[in-house]
Amino acid sequence: MEVCRSRLLAAARPYLQIYSIFGLTPPTQFFTRTLHKRRRGILILGYACFLISISLMVIYECYANIVALQKDIHQFHAEDFSNVMGNTQKVLVVAMFVWNQLNILLNFRRLSRIYDDIADLEIELNKASSGFVGQRHWWSLRFRLALSVGLWIVLLVGLTPRFTLVALGPFLHWTNKVLTEIILIMVQLKCTEYCVFVLLIYELILRGHHILQQIGVELEGNQSRDSVQELCVALKRNQLLAGRIWGLVNEVSLYFTLSLTLLFLYNELSILHIVNWALIKSVNPNECCQYRRIGTCLLLSINIFLSCLYSEFCIQAYNSIPRVLHQMNCLPAAEEYPIFKMGLGEYSLQMEHLKLIFTCGGLFDINLKFFGGMVVTLFGYVIILVQFKIQFFLCKILTAPK
Repeated sequence: MEVCRSRLLAAARPYLQIYSIFGLTPPTQFFTRTLHKRRRGILILGYACFLISISLMVIYECYANIVALQKDIHQFHAEDFSNVMGNTQKVLVVAMFVWNQLNILLNFRRLSRIYDDIADLEIELNKASSGFVGQRHWWSLRFRLALSVGLWIVLLVGLTPRFTLVALGPFLHWTNKVLTEIILIMVQLKCTEYCVFVLLIYELILRGHHILQQIGVELEGNQSRDSVQELCVALKRNQLLAGRIWGLVNEVSLYFTLSLTLLFLYNELSILHIVNWALIKSVNPNECCQYRRIGTCLLLSINIFLSCLYSEFCIQAYNSIPRVLHQMNCLPAAEEYPIFKMGLGEYSLQMEHLKLIFTCGGLFDINLKFFGGMVVTLFGYVIILVQFKIQFFLCKILTAPK
């Protein structure tokens, strides 16, 4: 990946570097074509050792948190499914990090193809738009990335320790608490990495959509046969680029399939675990973490919501292309030139068959509909949990010695 070839990747590079520091994705230097083969091998070997050390740290910290959780459960006499829920939560964290290292190894070439496709598509779109007016400015992506991803990363890093540090309990050493907070931040940053790629795809779709609108403007203003033939060529090129963007979405979805599936399961289970402990400690008048637990639940929910929201933006922008094609088809010039009308029909048929879907291996689609269903399901489990806890407290009161 040559950053000089792609302004989009240059805008996303600071975020990709942050993710590589946390061991979530390989450094962008590994994909540069000018890097010497021997130096690249040394860097990859060093980064592999770094990833292994991160995995060992995660395994040790999860073990330390399980031991502290057992002491908390024994202290509050909460030997019900709190134990299973907490242990499952820690196992999911280990599974996420282990799979992330395997994903870097197994899908290294796929990630390289994704970078190359983004750079090639940007170049092709710039060439396709060179003959039209009203160019869009690439630097606006930097601002949108900073507003959509950069600001959220700052909030995650700043608010996660504030909301979760006290809730880790008194049985965990302060060094373990610090490392645990770093792990919690690393887990949530995987979702922002996905958001960066989605926003890059969104920018490509917007540029293709803009070119298509310019073709419609040129078609309405020009009536000569030569200009219409040039517009037919531009329309066909835009159709091919839309198909390549659809393929890029499939590659990105495959790359993040298991990572996002585990992350969404972890966040949902964490919210249930937080609600469970809020109910357990609600009888304690000196409890000080109830409002912080609400903040933690909001952070976990918003992280999922943003990934669904940005995916929905891409889908809506992609689905707006058939509307532009329909508007062009209604122009008088389209009726006068059958070859252009045939091109519009072929493009519309492609858009009808190639539906843009961000999916996790077919398990679920990443969009606002999925987020709404997840919230409803989560509320249902919370209601069941509250009813179970109320029954458990009543049994304890009735069986308590008078």
